[in-house]
Amino acid sequence: MDLSLSPSVSDTVCVLWGCELNDTERKAVFEIAEDLLEHQFFIRTMCLSAGASKEMHVVEVQDRVGEYCKPVPIATLHPMCQPMVSFSGFELMPPVIFNLRSGQGPLFISGQHLTLIYDDDDDEEEEEVFSSTPPLDHSGLQ
Repeated sequence: MDLSLSPSVSDTVCVLWGCELNDTERKAVFEIAEDLLEHQFFIRTMCLSAGASKEMHVVEVQDRVGEYCKPVPIATLHPMCQPMVSFSGFELMPPVIFNLRSGQGPLFISGQHLTLIYDDDDDEEEEEVFSSTPPLDHSGLQ
């Protein structure tokens, strides 16, 4: 693969995101603006607060919300044995819905939103290279 023809990332914007799920706010949604940029969302940690109820807390997630997408449980937390879970490289496609399926919380979720901005200068240079090539003379072919 010729890497010189692939688009290059000129800038990356990273924003931390977080929410709290509890008995009154059982659902949180991460949404992005409609644009032509590439967006990536990574879950980093889920943890129970010190005052969380002593019961099982199940968190489910649903990404690319649509007709055929179903929520999937991704973490089961308990204050006595597993009050926190960390994720590495768990990428979801926005929009993402987090739901506290069981338990009263409070439970905290942190994530990282990356926006990739591609460099358009390469496209202009390629167009100039192709346009400066002289056309072939096909008059002698018959």
